[in-house]
Amino acid sequence: MISFTDLDVWKKARILRNNITELVKQFPGDEKYRLSDHIIRSSRSIGNNIAEGHRRFHYADAAKFLFNARGSASETTDHLVIALDNNFIDGKTFESFKYDCEECMKMINGYINYLRKQADK
Repeated sequence: MISFTDLDVWKKARILRNNITELVKQFPGDEKYRLSDHIIRSSRSIGNNIAEGHRRFHYADAAKFLFNARGSASETTDHLVIALDNNFIDGKTFESFKYDCEECMKMINGYINYLRKQADK
């Protein structure tokens, strides 16, 4: 069995997490314990949930964590909207990160479908 670190979906989440960590360095200092903290935690949660769901014995148990990962990707997008609305990032940066979040969600959906098919065998 492969490690969660071998999963393409986890690798994509890792890249997003690392890019978010770099992005928040440009946010105002007074956002450190507000938006910066929230967006870092939500972006970390994507990969954390993928890892936690990996190697779960039952499909439903693994899927629960993947649904959480997908929700965290959506939450990260919402935090990016807040950053855009507060002029912490520009529209081009927002669109780029939004695209990355959407790609994570698509990959998570693909992984859920893969696991569902494996469970049905």
